Order: sequence, then structure tokens, then C-alpha cells
Amino acid sequence: MELIEIGKIVGTHGIKGEVKLAPWTDDLYDLLNMEEFYLQDGTPLHVELSRVHKNTLIVKFREVADMNEAEMQRGKILFTEKLPLPEGRYYIKDLIGLDAVTNGSVFGKLTEVFNTGANDIYEIKTIDGKTLYLPVIDGVIDRVDLTQNKIYVTIPEGLED
Repeated sequence: MELIEIGKIVGTHGIKGEVKLAPWTDDLYDLLNMEEFYLQDGTPLHVELSRVHKNTLIVKFREVADMNEAEMQRGKILFTEKLPLPEGRYYIKDLIGLDAVTNGSVFGKLTEVFNTGANDIYEIKTIDGKTLYLPVIDGVIDRVDLTQNKIYVTIPEGLED
């Protein structure tokens, strides 16, 4: 089983042992059906209930009895099983390091993904040492090919050298 980071416990909620999870996903509603999360050492935490509250997920784990135990979880990174994603969606960890290709030539590597709310931004470090920021929109990101470790892009006018 391959685990991926899914978020960080950033605080407690109430007195019954609930924690606030800041998710590292573009849709925190995807996490509502999770039955368990894992700590870094692989220890499972079983979900009794979860709900969305503002930009966090409030989770009650069976293993966390009260607010004091919940406070001890603050700052911990939670993991989940890596599951298949729908077509066109990718795990950030799978995108980092892809060769960026335009006009049939590799011109750099994807080094970071930023979420701006409207759309993601891919940071590309070019072969000549420059940094290029490309919006993840149709007409700019043409295709992602994880099997070939490549991302095919069209650089918008004005962003070229």
C-alpha cells in the first residue's frame, strides 16, 4: 500500500476529541468518505465522523478520546492510501520532476504546483535557469504523460523569452 500526504492537523475542535485537518487536496469534499487516515509511522486512525467547516475538515477519530488527546495530534501530517484519480487529475507528487516539452523539445522541469483558487499554476525551471509560471488551463497545458514523464505545454505569447 502506497501512502500519500493528505493534510496536516492544525488544531482541535470542541471538547470531544475532534481535530481540524487542513487538507492538501483541491477538493476537501473528496475526504468526507475516508474511513481511515494514517500517521507517518503507518499507524491507522479510524474516522468516526467528519464534516467540512470553512476550509478545514473536522474529524473525530476513534483513537482520540478527548480534547487533550486531540491537542497531542496538532502538527501531525496525515496520510491516505494512494487511490486512482479520474482522468485529467493528478497527484502533485507525480507531477514534480516531469520534463516540460514545447514544440517537441524539452525546455525545463516542473518543480512546483501552486493552487491560486481559480486554477493551479505550474512552476517550470527552464534549462537556462529561468523560472516560468504556467496556468493550468486549456491551451497552455496540452497533455500530461506520466508514463513518459513529460508534460506538453504551449507557452502563451508574452511569457516566452
